[in-house]
Amino acid sequence: MACAAHPETLTGWAVERPGPADSGPLTRVRRPVPEPGPGDLLVTVEACGVCRTDLHLAEGDLPPHRPATVPGHEIVGRVAAAGAAVTRFRVGDRVGGAWLRATCGACRYCRAGAENLCPASRYTGWDADGGFADLTLLPADYAYPLPESAPATTLAPLLCAGIIGYRALRRCALPPGGRLGIYGFGGSAHLAAQVAVAEGARVHVLTRSARARDLARELGAVSTGGAYDRPPEPLDSAILFAPVGDLVPVALAALDRSGTLAVAGIHLTDIPPLTYQEHLFYERNLCSVTANTRRDGREFLKTAERIGIKVTTSRYPLSRAPEALADLAGDRVQGAAVLVPDEEFSPS
Repeated sequence: MACAAHPETLTGWAVERPGPADSGPLTRVRRPVPEPGPGDLLVTVEACGVCRTDLHLAEGDLPPHRPATVPGHEIVGRVAAAGAAVTRFRVGDRVGGAWLRATCGACRYCRAGAENLCPASRYTGWDADGGFADLTLLPADYAYPLPESAPATTLAPLLCAGIIGYRALRRCALPPGGRLGIYGFGGSAHLAAQVAVAEGARVHVLTRSARARDLARELGAVSTGGAYDRPPEPLDSAILFAPVGDLVPVALAALDRSGTLAVAGIHLTDIPPLTYQEHLFYERNLCSVTANTRRDGREFLKTAERIGIKVTTSRYPLSRAPEALADLAGDRVQGAAVLVPDEEFSPS
């Protein structure tokens, strides 16, 4: 096993008792540094994005898969040690860790290129400890090589917010030059919007946050409005990023004939009753987005570099991870929240 010098213990945050973000669901932890298996990378974390999925796990919307898991799956770091079977990476390489961390590779979904639907799939920060810590383990086969030129804080949100937004954009079947509605405008939406604008779409952003509407216009949206407002023209496609089921009929009603609404979140509050004539007739389509494939990740990272995507971030030291979660829950984050190491963080 190739390795560099690293501490014997890691420090981080774990979800001990899920509950509202302002109730303190995160607990400071100190744990022995895990030994990489043959196909693993031990990674020193440079930055970790705070995703809404982390919030859902902390608040209990997602049932825990294991006790006291360290969340975080938008990880940028350096390889501190590599297992004996690893050939793609070397100690010192910059790598990224994302949500999807393992699949069986043999089921019909994996064989068909839909590994995100694998029944045996496993996820970083849910099935295994993630990046709300100074060190973490990543399977090398599911890690991404990252450029040296970009700051870690701008790379981190690309690894889930960016990738899942990219998949949602493809799932909503936006035609060339089409009219796209985006409902909610946080970390994922502000990245997907830039891809859509770069590809020639007319983007309409509907969100309750005035600051987010300002950002949307800066990034090329042709109109902005409140979450429940009607866009100024019928939509060919729409993406719902806000985890609010009440917005499903609102977005469906805004679609033109044969339009598609993609729901991008892993969690959604209950959808109210739909009226067939108003919401689904004329071949309107409703679909969900379930995780991502590694192909999505590779394609998006290339696209982001090609179009010069702009990442808006709100930085928090690792010691203030609970504050970052609470701000995310309260819609007080501009763009994407990102945790960075700080010397003051040490578990009690």
